[in-house]
Amino acid sequence: MTSYRNSEPRLPIMRESPPRLRVPFADWDRAPWNRWSFQHVREVLPTAEVWRGNGQPSSLPQLPQDLSGIPFTGVDGATRTVESFLDESYTDGFLVLHKGRILTERYFNGMGERTLHLSQSMAKSVTAATAGCLVAQGLLDPDALITHYLPELEATAYKGARLRHVLDMTSGVRFNEDYTDPLSDIGRSDVASGWKPAPAGVTDFPEHMWELILSLTTLERPHGELFAYRSIETDVLAFCMERASGRRLPELVSEFLWQPMGADESGCFTLDRAGYALADGGLNATLRDYARFGALYLHDGFFNGRQIVPADWVRQTRIGDARLFGEPYTLTTPNGAYRNQFWIEDVSRPAIMCRGVFGQLIYIDSSRDLVVVKLSSWPDFLNIEFGVNTLRMIHALANELV
Repeated sequence: MTSYRNSEPRLPIMRESPPRLRVPFADWDRAPWNRWSFQHVREVLPTAEVWRGNGQPSSLPQLPQDLSGIPFTGVDGATRTVESFLDESYTDGFLVLHKGRILTERYFNGMGERTLHLSQSMAKSVTAATAGCLVAQGLLDPDALITHYLPELEATAYKGARLRHVLDMTSGVRFNEDYTDPLSDIGRSDVASGWKPAPAGVTDFPEHMWELILSLTTLERPHGELFAYRSIETDVLAFCMERASGRRLPELVSEFLWQPMGADESGCFTLDRAGYALADGGLNATLRDYARFGALYLHDGFFNGRQIVPADWVRQTRIGDARLFGEPYTLTTPNGAYRNQFWIEDVSRPAIMCRGVFGQLIYIDSSRDLVVVKLSSWPDFLNIEFGVNTLRMIHALANELV
């Protein structure tokens, strides 16, 4: 079954009583089911709350502008507008925050302002921002060995790696991130995280994420030599955070980010069978709260009248080493880098990004006081053309704003 764009009739997925088109557990995050499931994760998987607290939501003043007709040239040479591309790229939510004011806030495909949408790997950046708060409290040291916090990993390929290596994904641990191979390491992670059943006939998959980490015993290069995107690095970071603080990740994100930034809604993380919240991709939040998180990084961690993320941590996040960066990552960001679980679009500029498969993006440009959030449900995990065109659309938007 193929997916549908917002301009096409919506399939009645889970919309009848009882639903005729029921989401299959093995494929809940694949097209066309993800057009429904990314907004209904709490109905698919167990979750833990990221409490917003009792405070008032922080102010996000609105200054509505019609940005829909702004044109840009796609990678195929054709002219698109913001409006046409939002439809073409299976958009669920789109928000532009400029100089502290929302210029446009759009919802599609049944999404609304209170809907929690799956972040996918944007959760990595949220986890690392929380880690920066723990560093400021003296609970974590980026230069410390991972085994200082998790001595059990002496028996794995993480022996000798430092926290800095997993923050920047430069450890030398072998982890195959082939999303389409159910027997790859990321396929095993899908099962260990509770997101998927084990493939038919397979009986030796790890039962939870900690067990998966303990199984990573192959070192393919020296630690620190090269960037390679491995989702498991964020989970290693999160286990260090939990061990150092004595608290679970959803509590830490609530205390250090969600409450002080004045979130509209409580978020949630998906849980594995051992109760671990999936740091590498299991966060769910509203469109506005993703924008608030982006706003934390606009002004060196200061937002909602207070310093939330340490200023030095935010500044360091904008400084990366492009020499560690190669294909396929340079296909979308040729002069990019990766630092503190954020993508740097171009090392010569201060624009950074939180990115997730199937089209999740928070784009943060402190030089323009600009945050753009795009939540999507692409038919495919990765789409280079969509990714490049999204950045071209944002650049066209930025050039129109004053």
